[in-house]
Amino acid sequence: MARPFPATRSAAMSEAEIRSAENTLKAGTWAITAGALLFSVLTVTPLVRSVTPAGWDWTAPILPLVVDAAVIIVVQLDSVISRLGGKSGFWPALLRWMTGVMTLALNVGNSALHHDYVGVAVHAVAPLLLIVTAEAGLAYRRAISAALARMAQEQEEQRERDRIAAEEEKERQRAQHERDQAAQAEAEREAREYEQQRLRDEREHTLALEKERTARETAERQDRLEQEKAEREYRARLERERAERELAERRRQEERADQERREKTEREERARQEETRRLEQQRQAQSAATVPAPARAVSPKAIKQANRVVQSVVMSNEFAGMTTDDAEQALFKLYRAARDASQYPAWEQDPQAQPGGDFCGSNLGRRLGRSDASGRANVKPKFERWYEEYRASKNASAKKELVGVS
Repeated sequence: MARPFPATRSAAMSEAEIRSAENTLKAGTWAITAGALLFSVLTVTPLVRSVTPAGWDWTAPILPLVVDAAVIIVVQLDSVISRLGGKSGFWPALLRWMTGVMTLALNVGNSALHHDYVGVAVHAVAPLLLIVTAEAGLAYRRAISAALARMAQEQEEQRERDRIAAEEEKERQRAQHERDQAAQAEAEREAREYEQQRLRDEREHTLALEKERTARETAERQDRLEQEKAEREYRARLERERAERELAERRRQEERADQERREKTEREERARQEETRRLEQQRQAQSAATVPAPARAVSPKAIKQANRVVQSVVMSNEFAGMTTDDAEQALFKLYRAARDASQYPAWEQDPQAQPGGDFCGSNLGRRLGRSDASGRANVKPKFERWYEEYRASKNASAKKELVGVS
């Protein structure tokens, strides 16, 4: 660490000369830094490329650039802190030495791996010069800052001494003038007493006016402060009242929205319950009206024949007078309501969808006046497809409604 400049030696130099030396130090430091950084990038890049996986050679210059960026930060911030007369502390010093050591290690790494000691010495010149320049520059800047601060203090002290001397001279002249006035008053006592009396009267009058003006200004200032305080309190009260009104209005809106959501949920719940009851009643009525025929023993030969030719089984006129499409739509509404009301994890587990149930594939075909095979192969898959489309449309409507409520 450089020692502070002696007072006598720093006094012999002007502030402009010291600042010129500081500028020279700054220019030289940045020149050395720039050269060392460029040399480091050119030296370290082949080393990093040699340990980089194939295909990633283009990333080799990134590491020296990162280390060099840290060096630039250290040099710049150390310059600012030393210029302000402060100390950077432990972590900046650690960063300064860590970047210097990293730069040194990266520069000599390639030569050290090849046991090229001449190359190690050559490539160590730039980083070592950079490290020592950073430390020496920091010490120089601290010494220059201390010298400039000391010169500023000496100039301030000199100005203070000049001011005190000027005041003493002024006081001496005033005392001399008073003595001259006293001598003149002794020679011309009558005229002087009259003049002095007049001057005293004027001074008293001026002091009285000054006191009155000061008191008036003080009263006006106090009134103005009280008025400003009252205005601030009034504005604060208005702001509190406005905030309370906004809070109350926001709470009323939230309560109203909660009430509307509860009412809507209750209406939807009642509608679902009503639809479930209606479908259950309709299903029970259909189950009561449809009584399956007693089972007959069928021989294997008959079963084999039935698999080959499926006869159309026409049930009672459940959809009499309807077209084929209208009958399918009416039966699908019953199918959809039964699926919505089902409490089973899977629809195929519901007795209504199992063989013999009201909505199995065979009975769907029979209820439309078709064959069992047509019900299983055509009607049941068509109703399942329609039901998936119905669920998708219902989910999309529910999402739009939730977005609108939000």
